[in-house]
Formats: sequence, structure tokens, C-alpha cells
Amino acid sequence: MSSSTIKHYLWLLVLLVPVLVVFILMREEAFRFAHKEFLWMLCAMAPALILFTAFHVWRETNLHRFAKPGLLDQLIPESSFNKLLFKFILLGLAFEFIVIGFAGPQIGTKQEKVKRQGIDVMVALDVSNSMMSEDVKPSRLGRAKNFISNFIDSLQNDRLGMIAFAGRAYLQMPLTVDYGAAKMYLKTMAPGMVPTQGTNIAEAIDLANKGFVQEEKTHKALVIISDGEDNEGGVDEAVAEAVKSGVKIFTIGVGSENGAPIPSGTDFKRDEEGKIVLSKLNQDMMRDIAAKGGGKFFLLGSGKDEITSIFKELGRINTKDYEELTFTDFDEQYQWCLIIAAVLLFIEWIISERKITWKLF
Repeated sequence: MSSSTIKHYLWLLVLLVPVLVVFILMREEAFRFAHKEFLWMLCAMAPALILFTAFHVWRETNLHRFAKPGLLDQLIPESSFNKLLFKFILLGLAFEFIVIGFAGPQIGTKQEKVKRQGIDVMVALDVSNSMMSEDVKPSRLGRAKNFISNFIDSLQNDRLGMIAFAGRAYLQMPLTVDYGAAKMYLKTMAPGMVPTQGTNIAEAIDLANKGFVQEEKTHKALVIISDGEDNEGGVDEAVAEAVKSGVKIFTIGVGSENGAPIPSGTDFKRDEEGKIVLSKLNQDMMRDIAAKGGGKFFLLGSGKDEITSIFKELGRINTKDYEELTFTDFDEQYQWCLIIAAVLLFIEWIISERKITWKLF
């Protein structure tokens, strides 16, 4: 690959800049999109880049078959691939700014303390390797994440926190009403995020208990989603301590009692004798945790009935009034994106494809 070709590919990376800026801004509380669904259109840039690169390779290959570089300059002296590249980048950037404009970028201009009434809910998700078993589709972890996603969609004024646990437990998100952030954290949850394997439910309960406001003794709920294969012990003590702090514990079992093998690379997990290890849902343990935690056990099926049932149970917990500092007024900024797109399109229109004496690259 020639240095000029590498230079062309590097210039194409300019098209990624607006996309990266969008992802950075989406993490800011003072910035939002009114119509996020339009941002999926930015994915169209991937096939466009591939097609343009393929065209460049095909063009260069066939031109060099036709004549040597020095002779080509004499045969087609006004041809300039640099100009084609520049015009493509302008069109690509214009398309991206149009999409961003349609998505409705808004900047927060006013913050107020908003009074809400709800409870604090901490969701602890088991991400151990056994959760990759496929006795429920697409997998235990996949089914659990779908349930949590729908659960988040059903929340209104309740504060939500999230914990991922396997051999150790980690707080992924402290209590907040930013449900959009919860969805983003949920997508990243996978077995690889916890280096220590196992199923330490006791540590997850302890960590959740510490995540609640310690001075309060009500309106606190912990939802544990797991296959119940606890390997660490100490669960009874952790449950007792949480109940003393006013936490109600609900458990959701995912998997089947018949069990399924645990995926391990291209094979399955095996014992010392080389036999495939089956992971089974431990309903008895999950029921016991819920009973001692003052909550209720649910077996995860399609997820719809479980969400209705668990919200019915959560509705029996006394709510509290709290204030949340949030942006209440947002200014539309789409016009700037469309203006930039219009300028880029105008520049692309006035630039010819013929070679000029001064170099753009």
C-alpha cells in the first residue's frame, strides 16, 4: 500500500469525528436528543466508507494496469482523486450533520430541584459464567438483561441503582433517576467484566445495602437476578443485615431445574473426569433468600408477567419524597447542524473534480 493511499484512508477518518462528538455529548446531563432514533441513520456511513474505499482500490488497480503513473498524468492530466476524496468527505459530513439535526440536539439552560415520590430500587445481576447457559433463550444472561431493560422502561419516579456480581460484586451505577444511563450500563454487563468467577450473592447483598441511605429504614428494595448457584456462602448473615436496615429483598430465578452446560470457548465446562458440567437453577435457595428478606421469589419466563407482579409488590412499599436536581428547560440546536450541512453541500457543489495547481492534501 502506497503512502498516498494510506493518506487517503486517514482523511476518511475525519468522518468519524462528528459521530464521536455525539457519543461524548450524550453522556452529558445538560445535553440530549429529542429524537434519538434518527441517530441510527449514522450507521449508513459504514457501508458508504467501505464502498468508497473499494472504489479507490478498484480504480487504482485498473489505472495501473492501463498505464504507468507518469504516462497516466499525461493521458488524464485533469483527473484528481484528491478532489473526489475531498468532495466525498464533504458529502459525508453534510449527511452526518443533517442526521444529527433531525435527531433534535438540545442544550439544557435551566436547572431546578424537582420533587419526586418513589422508592429506591437496587438491581443486582448475576454475570457469572453459568449465566451463559442456554436452557432459556437466548441465554440466561440475555433473558435477564431483556427483563431489566423492560423493568427500567416501566419505572417512573423511583431511583434505580445497578450491581454486577460473580465471584465479587461491583456497583455499576449508584441510585439515580437517569434511566438512560442505566440502559447504557446494562449493555456492558457481561461475564468478562468481573475477573473473579463464582456467584457471591452475599457480597452483592452487602454492597446493595451500603448503596442505600443508611439513615432510612423504609422504601428500599433489592432485586436479585441469578440462577442461584451460590459458591461463597454467608448469604443468611447478609440478608439479616439488609433486613435490619429496612431493605426488602426480591429474587428472580433464571434457568431451568433440568440444567444446561456452561459454554467455555468452543466447548463446554468440564469436571476433572472430563464430563460436561450441568448448571441448574437453584429455586430453593432463591426462594429462601426472598422469604428471609421479606420479599417474594419470581421465576423468569417471558418477563411481562414478572414485571407486572414485581411492580405490584414494590407498590406496597412506602414511598418517600425527595428532590432531584435536573434540567427543566432545553433549547433547540438543530438549526446549527442544518446550517453547517448546507455550507458543506455548497462547498461540495462549487468544487470541480478537475485537478488544480494548488494542493488540498
